[in-house]
Amino acid sequence: MLEELKKQVYEANMLLPQYGLVTFTWGNVSGIDREKGLFVIKPSGVEYESLSPENMAVTDLDGRKMGSVWEPSSDTPTHAALYERFPEIGGIVHTHSPWATSWAQAGRGIPFYGTTHADYMYGEIPCARCLQGTEFDEYEKNTGLLIVETFQGKDYEAVPAVLCKNHGPFTWGKDACEAVHNAVVLEEVAKMAAQCEMINPEVRPAPQELQDKHYYRKHGANAYYGQNE
Repeated sequence: MLEELKKQVYEANMLLPQYGLVTFTWGNVSGIDREKGLFVIKPSGVEYESLSPENMAVTDLDGRKMGSVWEPSSDTPTHAALYERFPEIGGIVHTHSPWATSWAQAGRGIPFYGTTHADYMYGEIPCARCLQGTEFDEYEKNTGLLIVETFQGKDYEAVPAVLCKNHGPFTWGKDACEAVHNAVVLEEVAKMAAQCEMINPEVRPAPQELQDKHYYRKHGANAYYGQNE
């Protein structure tokens, strides 16, 4: 079942340690087959060196295992909530990468300070509030719903990343590989922003015109970066 997607999700998961985004088992990648309504995700608590395409877990959007003996990631309900409410995404990544997680633990979004940020993400990368009270009863599902709440009035495709306060980052993309790419970008942007504030504590976000120029030269109908296909 979903053998090609399992292979893609396995390969995407293996990129996390390659890019230094995970320690031990602190992360997961998923990818969805929209036609079947099923998604593939890293199995819970399995070391990266023990992963294979065969032990990727398959689940439906209600979290039911589908033909897999492997228990899916404990973050599966978060992924499911995002897939249900962000219909254009095809892959999701969650890590505890140190720079992005540092911003999350500080409870701060990442301001737009430069063109590296703008090349991939349009505007501040938001930080969702911490869950509270009875929201902890369905912690993982409500984490996903909180991310959706945070993006009300925002474009989740233009900003394919979020920080969860006191927790860590999630990113997404058109498939699992792009979601990993965005996780790498997020970590680098988080690092640059933190160092920027260390060098100049009085720094302010870069001009809107600069943000627009760099974002829209790579995205949208008038993009001109890269080769013509």
